[in-house]
Amino acid sequence: MKVKFAKYHALGNDFIVIDQLTIHFSRTMKTRLTRAICSFHTGVGADGVLYLSNSRRADCKIEIVNSDGSWAEKSGNGLRIAGFHRASGKRRKLTFETTTSVDEVTLIKKIKNGYLVKVLLGQPNFDTRFIPVRTRQRYLINSPLILGRTKLPVTCLSVGNPHTVLLVDDFNFDWKQIGAELEYARPFSRGTNVEFVKVVNRHKIKVREWERGAGATMSSGTGAAAAVCAMVMLGLVERRCEVVFESGSLFINWDSTTDQIELTGPVQKVTEGTFFY
Repeated sequence: MKVKFAKYHALGNDFIVIDQLTIHFSRTMKTRLTRAICSFHTGVGADGVLYLSNSRRADCKIEIVNSDGSWAEKSGNGLRIAGFHRASGKRRKLTFETTTSVDEVTLIKKIKNGYLVKVLLGQPNFDTRFIPVRTRQRYLINSPLILGRTKLPVTCLSVGNPHTVLLVDDFNFDWKQIGAELEYARPFSRGTNVEFVKVVNRHKIKVREWERGAGATMSSGTGAAAAVCAMVMLGLVERRCEVVFESGSLFINWDSTTDQIELTGPVQKVTEGTFFY
């Protein structure tokens, strides 16, 4: 089978886009195809695949499958990549249906090989019943979570997908190991993304990302949003904040009036072609 694709990245968080204009894949096929095409040794290589199709609720429907074949409810970088991919002519604003919401994507201005792209991610939810987290507590905000013999102070929330945020002094420890252990730890029935956050000042934080289903990634859009919202709840940063990853910066504005999260950052095209599956 020949599958046409395009590949993009958002600060190194790379996705393959498969536009289902002429061919539609079953859920099982999407899982298998994603594992194959995301392989860095025998495929194209990526953190995940975005499957685009028609929608009755928005301009486009987006289904997100992680590189390990698991499914994601939402991706901030994925939405911005899909917006760049689907934009045409003078149309610079599109809506996308995910499993949890309809989100608006806007192309702001051209940059080298791409665009600066903004997405409205909706409102954060700190209620553990909706994240979800197995706990008797209604909220986990800087609350102890037992991992093995260690108690970790965590803040849990959903921004359309589940996140667990840890405040750290530096990154001189095996955060990847902790991220992997937390990803499918017992309290998280659907798994969780994990953000390790160092506060630089009230307008800037540094983040290392462990992404559910993909492992350590160079950046994460929803991860950036979750990190800022968590630090705002701890009283450490302002609602408008720069999030610095090793690959560059994303910008978050958690609007105090609408409660909406705005995510802005670069998207660049890598290549396009045909994958022989």
